[in-house]
Amino acid sequence: MTSYRTDSVYRNTGIVNNKYLDVYEPGSLDLENTSTEDYVLTSKHNNRPDVLAHELYGNAKLWWVFAQFNPDMLNDPIIDFVSGLKIKVPTRFT
Repeated sequence: MTSYRTDSVYRNTGIVNNKYLDVYEPGSLDLENTSTEDYVLTSKHNNRPDVLAHELYGNAKLWWVFAQFNPDMLNDPIIDFVSGLKIKVPTRFT
């Protein structure tokens, strides 16, 4: 069976017939017990959550974490990621 990297947004989603992505199963992040801090996005982060993920966690593939922690502000995790927006970011993510 094929699987995804642990930093992938699809890491908990199965694969059907070793070929097709199954119904999306979001990761099991502990949103209530994870320490967060407020972060105001700057112009270099416009439509680039991957840049912020690399800056904060050293891994651009963790861009999806921001959408998980800010579902009301980031309906589209790319288009809604604009300068001046204040979001919650986990202080540490592994």
